[in-house]
Amino acid sequence: MRVIGIDPGLTRCGIGVVDVAPNRSATLVHVGVVRTPPDMALEERLRIIGDGIDAVIAEFAPQQLALERVFAQNNLSTVMGTAQASGVAMYIAARRGLTVTLHTPTEVKLAITGYGGAEKKQVGTMVARVLGLAEAPKPADAADACALAICGAWKSGAGFAAAPIAATPNRETTSGSSRLTPAQEAWRSAEKSAGTRRLKS
Repeated sequence: MRVIGIDPGLTRCGIGVVDVAPNRSATLVHVGVVRTPPDMALEERLRIIGDGIDAVIAEFAPQQLALERVFAQNNLSTVMGTAQASGVAMYIAARRGLTVTLHTPTEVKLAITGYGGAEKKQVGTMVARVLGLAEAPKPADAADACALAICGAWKSGAGFAAAPIAATPNRETTSGSSRLTPAQEAWRSAEKSAGTRRLKS
């Protein structure tokens, strides 16, 4: 499954495209950020964001768009900008015939790290590990977009587990059987291929 993840924003809109196999292994296809200056007219900023997302969809042909769900914050202007960018992304996806899934930041953290309270650095580290990269995509908006894409693919097409076992990647159940979340399974697989014992938290 090929999924495009969008971390919406007016100043920086993160875009990540990943391929996820049935065994939940993920490969980076494209990552980038669409930027617009704060002093530009709002309608022009939204046009640039829309054109950027549309160009990536046209070039890489994802099957699904995973988008961060807008939630209330103290800064109303930030929420409005995020919501406006989200609306543009959903419009482009609908026009292109893509399925859209919405995910809260906590949901993404839970999927990627196995812990809903993970910090951005932890999410970035795990994104790099799942995608087999030397380091997390930069800036953070790009890493977040990749995390959204991975989360969307795991939940929609790779048998996402309903709840994590633990925040650590190799934890087994008390019965001795291995029941891992997609994040934990991907982490274990990546460690085996890299020949490492365990990623330190």
